[in-house]
Amino acid sequence: MKEHKKHKAAESEHTEKETVREENQPAAEQTEAQESKTAGEKSESDKIAELNDRYIRLVAEFDNYRRRTAKERMDLVVNAAEETIKGLLPVLDDFERALEMLHKAEGDHSVAIEGTELIYNKLSGYLASKGLKRIEAKGETLDTDLHEAVAQFPAPDESMKNKIIEVVQQGYRLNDKIIRFAKVVVGV
Repeated sequence: MKEHKKHKAAESEHTEKETVREENQPAAEQTEAQESKTAGEKSESDKIAELNDRYIRLVAEFDNYRRRTAKERMDLVVNAAEETIKGLLPVLDDFERALEMLHKAEGDHSVAIEGTELIYNKLSGYLASKGLKRIEAKGETLDTDLHEAVAQFPAPDESMKNKIIEVVQQGYRLNDKIIRFAKVVVGV
């Protein structure tokens, strides 16, 4: 028994020393644990902030993509219409020449004039509804943004200098974009 008591006393002494060590040691370990927790929390909050930032950037990028594709789609529709309308401009010119010839011709061509004017008005009305506008040129001052001078003639009077005397080919704009410059004769 004595041995047992000695053994128990040694154990309790040993336990007391460990308890003292553990009491001192957990404080150091606690600060390390707290530091690692705060580092873990920081890294976790950094990850959350990074993921949030990536999400916001992705949403903004997608929104920009959506806008860009919508604009490209609209440009495609307008450009497709532009090519079609450009192809119809010579037909419009032919109608104008035909009407001019019918008005100059001798005899009774009132039925032909009326029919041609009806078709011309339908075609020009449809093209106007798509955004086609004539560039008015006769009597205007030469504007190189709208007109292309193909010839120069002496002006009949001083007021017609640098003004358009005659329109050789009508110019058109489609939705404020010039699709064909007016070819004109300018007085000098």
